[in-house]
Amino acid sequence: MKAIKLAKPWEISCAQLDKPTPGKGEALIRIMTAGICGSDIGAFRGTNGLVSYPRVIGHELAGVIEAIDAADNPKGFQVGDKVIVDPYLYCGHCYPCSIGRTNCCTDLHVLGVHVDGGMAEFFCHPSSMLVKMPEGMDWVLAAMAEPLTIALHGIHRGGLQAGEYCAIYGAGPIGLLAGMVAEAYGAHAILIDIVQERLDFAKEVGIEYIINSKEQNPAEEISRITDGNMAQQVMECSGANPCIRGTLDIVSHAGRITLTGWPKQETPLPTDLITKKEVDIRGARTSAGEFEEAIDLIVSGKVDVQKILTKTVSMEEAADTIKDIEKNPGNYMKVVVKVNG
Repeated sequence: MKAIKLAKPWEISCAQLDKPTPGKGEALIRIMTAGICGSDIGAFRGTNGLVSYPRVIGHELAGVIEAIDAADNPKGFQVGDKVIVDPYLYCGHCYPCSIGRTNCCTDLHVLGVHVDGGMAEFFCHPSSMLVKMPEGMDWVLAAMAEPLTIALHGIHRGGLQAGEYCAIYGAGPIGLLAGMVAEAYGAHAILIDIVQERLDFAKEVGIEYIINSKEQNPAEEISRITDGNMAQQVMECSGANPCIRGTLDIVSHAGRITLTGWPKQETPLPTDLITKKEVDIRGARTSAGEFEEAIDLIVSGKVDVQKILTKTVSMEEAADTIKDIEKNPGNYMKVVVKVNG
């Protein structure tokens, strides 16, 4: 079978590998579509310290069940079922797993990072970690459910309510999706970035307010937008240290901050401001139990993920596309690989 494989940083190809065989509790999936994620670009660059090599990439996956272990199939899947893959493998017995926060598992394994991913013609995965696709759902949109779960998780961790202001640092795919979710929830999204083209695009996809932090002072602008109340929820999606620090300036008193971006180094924070405002600061890592809502938002059209799709490519084009995304990130928002069909 064909698979997109990193032999080492900067060395990626469409390789020929043996077709896998499902083990106990697993399903063999014929992968139809696979999204290219920013973490795949980090793996290509060698800047993601969690990735080991060689590694098949890909964790935004949708496909058809070709075979399944019938004796260990808790969700009752059948051959021919269309499914979306939950890519976060957890142990099930550590403390976070015991309270349902499986994304915080102390032995978490992410597809395409710690273990081989599914940007391949066939892939085996625990059947308990598959989510059934609704009939008629587009394959390309199905591959975009996983990044939507990341945005949803950050929104959920901050407890966003209708009518509130949600300020988001970073107008990449996750930041855009978070803004679209906030609008779908009846909140007011404010997207902050330094790239005007991305902010203009955010307006096109329905984000209510945009702020170019290179040209404008985010705290002053948000104070103006909110009549001095500031943002009840701030979501940091860039991982940039100045943005992480900036969250405390734009959050309201008694507000909430969720940290989704992964910084490369520590960020000094003024703890006196945290105490003064009595701010809740929460990490937001991957997702846990958000796939069903993500699928519903996509199918219902409440979040039109099609709007952030740059293009689709074939398996043969995938490796060169990843190289080009690394060189020219401004030309891309979201790319989906059509693996089969």
